[in-house]
Formats: sequence, C-alpha cells, structure tokens
Amino acid sequence: MTDAKLLLTFNAGSSTLKIGLFQCDVNGAHRVGKGLVDFSRRPLSLHLTEGPAVFDRFLHAEGGEDLRDVIAETFETLGRHFNMDAVRVVGHRVVHGGERFVGPIRLDETSIGDIDQLTALAPLHQPQALRLIRAVKHLRPTLAQTASFDTAFHATQSDLVRRFALPRALHDQGIKRYGFHGLSHAFIAAELRVRAPKVAAGKVIVAHLGSGASLCALNGGESRDCSMGFSTLDGIPMATRCGTLDPGVLLHLLGPKGRTLRNLEDMLYYRSGLLGVSGISGDTRDLLKDERPEAREAIDLFTLRIAGEIGRMTATLGGLDGIVFTAGIGEHQPEIRAAICDRLRWLGVAIDGEANTTSAPIISTSASSVTAFVIPTDEEQIIANEALSVLASE
Repeated sequence: MTDAKLLLTFNAGSSTLKIGLFQCDVNGAHRVGKGLVDFSRRPLSLHLTEGPAVFDRFLHAEGGEDLRDVIAETFETLGRHFNMDAVRVVGHRVVHGGERFVGPIRLDETSIGDIDQLTALAPLHQPQALRLIRAVKHLRPTLAQTASFDTAFHATQSDLVRRFALPRALHDQGIKRYGFHGLSHAFIAAELRVRAPKVAAGKVIVAHLGSGASLCALNGGESRDCSMGFSTLDGIPMATRCGTLDPGVLLHLLGPKGRTLRNLEDMLYYRSGLLGVSGISGDTRDLLKDERPEAREAIDLFTLRIAGEIGRMTATLGGLDGIVFTAGIGEHQPEIRAAICDRLRWLGVAIDGEANTTSAPIISTSASSVTAFVIPTDEEQIIANEALSVLASE
C-alpha cells in the first residue's frame, strides 16, 4: 500500500467498468493496478490486478440504475490494497462530447447536465458514464472528477468529411459525423510516434477491433476520417451492432414491417452484427472455432467490410504508409488480421505469416509497401494523462 497521490480512471462500457489505478508524480501518471467489474454477471465481482498479483472479490452490491452501492463497495475493496484517501482525481471516459466538448474537462453540475443532454446520441454508453460520475460525486462530493471524450480526438476532421448529404440546416443543428474510440486512437497515434516516427508522420489507418470496432485515418497523427459517424452503430459490423446500413432498410422496417422504434433500436444495437449474421455468437473467437457455414460467413463479412473501409479511407488520405491493429481482436487474432490484409494486397500489403501468428509488433514483410503493426491500446492511460492536464491548467 502506498501513500503517494493516486488517480483513478473509470472506463465505462455498455456492460463493464474498467478501472485504472495510477500513481502520480512530477513525471506524470504511472499505472499501479487495474480492475474490472462485469455487470452482465451475477453476483458482481471486482477483478483486480496489482503488479503480478491477481485478486477476485465478490461484491454485495446489485448494480442497476443507481451505482452508488457498487462504487462505495469498489472503493472499500480497493482500500485493502491502496490508500484511497490519497486519490486526487477520478477521470472518466465519456463516449459523446457533441460539438461542445473537444478536449478534457473538469466536471461540475453544468457540464454533467450538458453531457446528459447528449445521451440520445449514445444511448448504449452515455447513461453508464453518467451513473458512475454521479455515484462518485455522492460518495466523495469534494473529489475532483474529469471527463475525457471519445469524440474529441476527431475534432481535427474537415467539415467536408464530417458532413452528410442532408439539408444544410441539419448539419448546422449537429447532425454530422463525430467519430468514436478517440481515446484508443489517440493512444495509438502517440505510441506510433515513439515506435515508428517516420510512419507516424505519414498516412496511417488504425483498426480498433473489439466487440465495438472502428477505423481511424491519421495524417501526421491527427484524425482525418473515422468509420463511425453520427453514432456508434456506424461503420464496420461489430459483435452485435450492424455497422453501415442503407437508411431505406430502416424506413422499410418502421413502415411496411411495422417495427417500433424501441424494437428497432434493440435489434440494431444488440441483435445484429456478427451475432445477427451467424445466429451463433457475436464473439469472433467462438465463430473461428465453429465449422458451420453461418459462422464462416459472419467472419468473411467482417473482414470484407474492414478491408473495404480501409480502401475508402486510403482515398481520404491520398495514400497509405501504415496499418495498426489494436484492441481485443486486433491484438490477439491472427486469422482475422491475415484475412483483412489478404484483401489489401492491391495496396501493396504483404504479411509475414510467422510474425502475424505470434502477434509480433510488426507483422508485414520487408517488401511490403505498407507497414502493418500490432500495438496494444491503453485508453485508461490517455484518460489519466488528460485528467492531470486538466488539474495542471487550473
């Protein structure tokens, strides 16, 4: 247990909470532990890693709409391993920042209310982040809290890229492409500058492939395009989300098919994507092991759409110097990476089979005109860095 100043990060997913524990000093924030609460399993438990040690602690709290009991018990459990009185700030990942939030902020009642107003734009993630913010505020009213926004990294995109071919008035009202997974893409952009500065200074596409997935086109480390647009439904197919969809399908389902808005939302967020196509699972690990043709078709569609989106983004960038695979699928599933890259041979992508199988940092051959990387992402580190930057600016 340490008495040094601590920083917590809360990375809220639709059904999980990733917790980062960081020690703060003059050189920044350094990770000293991490935790995970999975809200989809009962009873709730906190999976905690502290250095080489791993702990699992069952929680008595039930969860639900009010997370005050969960946060109180989580703080109590963490207090067995860390001095929680030394916590200086809690930094939160918030998925949608709209047009107002283009960088990290310190949270107060006004900003929390403004974030709440954006819930309709990210109904899967925004409510959970707000519950956590309010739960921490209830438990520690004077503890500083900050928010880091997934959309903020994409504020460097041009108005042309962000525009839909809709009436101009709607664009002016905020109906535009925002982009998501910005914290992950920001981490990769920074990490690539360290690992391969020449490539990082050029044209790179980052493939954040997990249960939620998106691609980001970088030029000189800045976002120029993103597969996700107005919502986290857009872009490539995901575990249970549909990806890009002809809006005529929605009109047909709401009209002749008589679907309700709630039913349609449930289908698009929870019953589509790899799960919908295969009818088996939304997890690529399950699908890769399954010999049924529906499983193979889901994987093939996934890799086809990713390769196609990389081709589109190459047009946005005007060329391509590097591809980075990251997140759960991108970091750990060689077969998915190989299938995507095989469809990109026309771009000059050539993969080293052995390097890909071992998930080496660079998986392309020396003859490849595009360098392909595998780089683990760390959204919590970006949240921690941004939380410290907010406090330092006050």
